[in-house]
Amino acid sequence: MRFTPTILLFLFLLIAFDSKAQTIPVQSYPRIAGYVGILHPIITFSSAGTDTNFGDHYVVGMPVGINIWKSQKIGFSAEFVPSIRVENGSSKMANFTFHPGVLFALGKSWTLAGRAAFETSGRYGLTPVINKTVIKGKGASLFAAVPLPVRFGNDKPASFTAGFQFGIAF
Repeated sequence: MRFTPTILLFLFLLIAFDSKAQTIPVQSYPRIAGYVGILHPIITFSSAGTDTNFGDHYVVGMPVGINIWKSQKIGFSAEFVPSIRVENGSSKMANFTFHPGVLFALGKSWTLAGRAAFETSGRYGLTPVINKTVIKGKGASLFAAVPLPVRFGNDKPASFTAGFQFGIAF
């Protein structure tokens, strides 16, 4: 039997598109994922003035959360964020935030989280977060996020903060 270029091409395509090689795992829902990260508030605006991190003080948060995806497009998230403040050579846990919220998958590894915020400092508000998975691994992924907290209460002026967060999801 003579192998023609057409038969060779056909055999190549059969091997290249073998069903085992092309099997995409089907996600089942609900799907649960956890994450940990580091949060740096960058700048805060309020009627009392502008406050920047990394100057005369440093604040860092360590968010830990769980996401429960109901479907490919929407999910629930609960995040817990202890914050440490370093100032004048001293450090202390300055705040603890509970962040329940809703997740919206935007496509191409982007997610929008709409979170409520309840702080031990007596403040409360909303925290929209835009999140991007930057490296997707088999068992874990690295992400970067921009949280934009708006806070009220505790006899302080309303404030708006822009921050940067990065971490690992698993």
